[in-house]
Amino acid sequence: MLKKIIFSILLILILQHGFSQGHRTKPVSVIFDSDIGPDYDDVGAITILHVLQDKGDAKILATVASNSYEGIAAILNIFNTYYHTPNIPIGVPTGAAVNLKDSQHWTDTLIAKYPHTIKRNSDVPDAVEVYRKILSEQPDNSVTVITVGFLTNIANLLNTSGDKYSPLTGKDLVKRKVKLLVSMAGGFPSFREYNIFNDTKSSITALENWPTPVIYSGFEIGSKIKTGLPLVLNTTITNDPAKDVFKICIPMSAQDSEGRMSWDETAVLVGVLGHEPYFNLHPGKIKINSEGKNDWDETAKGQYYLEQKGDPKKVQDLINDLMMQQPKN
Repeated sequence: MLKKIIFSILLILILQHGFSQGHRTKPVSVIFDSDIGPDYDDVGAITILHVLQDKGDAKILATVASNSYEGIAAILNIFNTYYHTPNIPIGVPTGAAVNLKDSQHWTDTLIAKYPHTIKRNSDVPDAVEVYRKILSEQPDNSVTVITVGFLTNIANLLNTSGDKYSPLTGKDLVKRKVKLLVSMAGGFPSFREYNIFNDTKSSITALENWPTPVIYSGFEIGSKIKTGLPLVLNTTITNDPAKDVFKICIPMSAQDSEGRMSWDETAVLVGVLGHEPYFNLHPGKIKINSEGKNDWDETAKGQYYLEQKGDPKKVQDLINDLMMQQPKN
């Protein structure tokens, strides 16, 4: 009898949470928000997000840019097309936004080499319009937003009023539809991090006013996890946009000789698969000053930053494995 009871409990847990990372009962609905371009860990992030979608762990609702350089919409479309999902909605900020392109010129290489139907940023709507449309169509408390770039779109979304998609304000729409925000932003407990300080005003508005739980993958997490080199060295993988990017970029910096630091990939990993078994969550809430430096309020509630649990190489190996898996036919 005891064995039957234990088995029944285990079965319920499996049905509710999935037995392992590869066996979820329902995919996580994701809006992916990236500055894809200035750095190339975004490439690893969108790659593993698509692989996780192929595995049934994720459902990509939209890929939006928080950066406005000409060609960023095409880059997002290239990765969506490569993974046989060319119609995933794309948005780009049309108002004031950071405009930073890659210094290694990998974006130009991909645009010249890989198929894409979106040629210019003007071919797609504003990122906030995409957010409002997509969110309005989703069940309540069902969407995970993963941001691995500037917080421009998030701030602009929170500041919106009702429109043709929903009568709700941006903040109320988020509160109703979004269950979790996972953000590669900040460093903990205190740091001045790239994504936050490049648009400090938006960062303050977004992260101090977001109405649902937030998990931060801070600078210190990704800096210990080096990925991309196994993909570059894999001789059986050809005509792969992620491989091309890492092959171009890794030799350009001595600090990347063992692979690129994986800030953005860790945010995707946690957003889709959860923080266990690799991380602990440290509760509190972020505080950002006018110069873009963040601190942590231990007395507040509703937000968390990741703390590494165990050997970061285990996360590194997982990300490298996911990056080498090719699109599902």
